[in-house]
Amino acid sequence: MSTAGSRLRAAVVGGGFMAEVHSRAARAARAELAGIVSSTPERSAAAAERLGIGRAYASLDELLADDSIDVVHVTTPNALHAEQASAVLAAGKHVVCEKPLATTTADAEALVAAARGRTATVPFVYRFHPMVREARARFASGAAGRVLTVSASYLQDWLLASGDDNWRVDSAQGGRSRAFADIGSHLVDLVEFVTGDRVTRVSATKKTVFTERAAHSSITTEDAVAVVIETAAGAIGTLLVSQVAPGRKNRLLLEIAGSEESVGFDQEQPETLWVGRRRGSLLVPRDADQLSEDAARLCVVPSGHPQGYQEAFAAFVADTYAAVAGEEPDGLPRFTDGLRAVRITDAVIDSAESGTWIGLEQNA
Repeated sequence: MSTAGSRLRAAVVGGGFMAEVHSRAARAARAELAGIVSSTPERSAAAAERLGIGRAYASLDELLADDSIDVVHVTTPNALHAEQASAVLAAGKHVVCEKPLATTTADAEALVAAARGRTATVPFVYRFHPMVREARARFASGAAGRVLTVSASYLQDWLLASGDDNWRVDSAQGGRSRAFADIGSHLVDLVEFVTGDRVTRVSATKKTVFTERAAHSSITTEDAVAVVIETAAGAIGTLLVSQVAPGRKNRLLLEIAGSEESVGFDQEQPETLWVGRRRGSLLVPRDADQLSEDAARLCVVPSGHPQGYQEAFAAFVADTYAAVAGEEPDGLPRFTDGLRAVRITDAVIDSAESGTWIGLEQNA
């Protein structure tokens, strides 16, 4: 392991798009990108060359045997997360594991137990937009009042046509849920994070638009999900998740009505927060001088210079590394949050398949 005061040595498992995002964030957080492993030695070498990473490992076992590695980023397909993250923890290393944390609740629970004594985080990175923190601060301070209703959606169009395909549509690789596990998990995490409230019941319906795609047949994972929610504090709301919404590239929209004011955040327009009032609604800019302390902390460039997803990801990784160093960053999503998302995903799919309301334990 690295010695105190030295740069963390990070390694990446997986060589796709998310490996690129994680590697950029790790560099921004001043880690040394020491190694990478992909599905084959050849792909590992190609990924190391493409991403400028110091060493390509022939296997995960070889990577984990390297005592100089401090933290491992797992960015592989969903079905591999539990086994690989468990191996990282067993090797005595800290871990960042892509969501979903696991494809079953039992595996996610086992990972939470295995992570005790280690920093183990899940990239619910939309928490790290400054204007999300500003929305959270308004509810935490009481300025927004008590939560009344939630209207939230996460819409994409990358699987709009039958010829669009990806490993995620295959339940053997992605798990029983696709759209909700992939992006709905972000949405419900933000609802609970911003409000400080917990979803207690869900009633859902789901739709698989294409059961046949370019390289997959007999597809059972969903393209879209609609969910009605109730919360512990008595709020009600709706969540709409779709990967077949034309023109929407990554439109995460969150509008929460409190008894005093509403807040609205659009991830495709992350520089402002709408604050709705009966009189005097306003659009708050991402300007550190006008924001709560927690939101201002995440402003890494001056107002008027846009920042977005990659900066949010970098802030998440920086807080993860701060936790490795013994700090306690506020709002850091840990494996317990990943487990919460898996439980809610299961409840949503169970509800859609049974046609009934499904309850959730408030503290689970």
